[in-house]
Amino acid sequence: MIIHEPVLLQEVLELLVPPGGEALMVDATLGQGGHSEAFLLKYPDLSIIGVDADPSILETARQRLAGFARRARLVNEWYGTFLSGWDEGRGADLILMDLGISRFHYEASGRGFSFDRDESLDMRLSPGLSTTAADLVNTLDQRDLADILFRYGEESFSRQIAARIVRQREKAQITSAVELSKIVVSAVPAKYQRRRIHPATRTFQALRIAVNRELEQLETGLAQAVAVLSPGGRIGVITFHSLEDRIVKRFFREKSRECTCPPEWPICQCGGKAELRLVTAKPVTASGDEVSRNPASRSAKLRVAEKARQIQAEGAR
Repeated sequence: MIIHEPVLLQEVLELLVPPGGEALMVDATLGQGGHSEAFLLKYPDLSIIGVDADPSILETARQRLAGFARRARLVNEWYGTFLSGWDEGRGADLILMDLGISRFHYEASGRGFSFDRDESLDMRLSPGLSTTAADLVNTLDQRDLADILFRYGEESFSRQIAARIVRQREKAQITSAVELSKIVVSAVPAKYQRRRIHPATRTFQALRIAVNRELEQLETGLAQAVAVLSPGGRIGVITFHSLEDRIVKRFFREKSRECTCPPEWPICQCGGKAELRLVTAKPVTASGDEVSRNPASRSAKLRVAEKARQIQAEGAR
């Protein structure tokens, strides 16, 4: 079994400390359960609800956490959906969202997440989704495809890549990850091909985000997480690219503001109260030692916020 090493593990354990006594944590993106396992080992009074949309990776987590069956409940669902339907009879003390894609998906899922594997161009994190990456690549018009590559991948050569994809699919459907990767490489300048990251990285990221609606899921999940957190509870979010990090940064900043009046008003009239307190003023990043040991942690950023104690968690009412 491929084991995914959880990123920023020590930092997460230090910043998300459960209150004394019995506590409840939601690992909203459980993956293979690395973070959850560490929390369960360190905090014997902590119970965890582990949520993941992928039933295959959830099964690997179930095996990993088998020794904690009485304190770990696993749920096969999108985390935004799960939090929206919160019905636990109490609020959560801790919520963790690790938004990274597991090694399992790249190396063992067979769904075309990696651009160097001859796998079906799928990229769905949940089999319940109806649209695959191959559907997008083979059916979107050139402009819409370029928009996806630019918006979700921040790809500078989105138009050239989209044009090359459209020309290629006129000859035959594009069905495999390695085939798409070769098309992308052929569409970008030679100079671009010599950069540190593979030329197809941003294209694959964009298609994966679009297929799984990851940014919409994040926005929904953040809003619902604040609703279900107990007063004084903490939420930690680990992001891996700027699109995610901007959403989290903006959300935490807005929820930590007391006054929402227009800046030109001389006196506050809204009487607003901040819902969150920022625990990390700047994102926490991996140490040099961790990056050398686990290169996937290079782009990881952890932001943590605490729910204001005067705000009642909706799920705990």
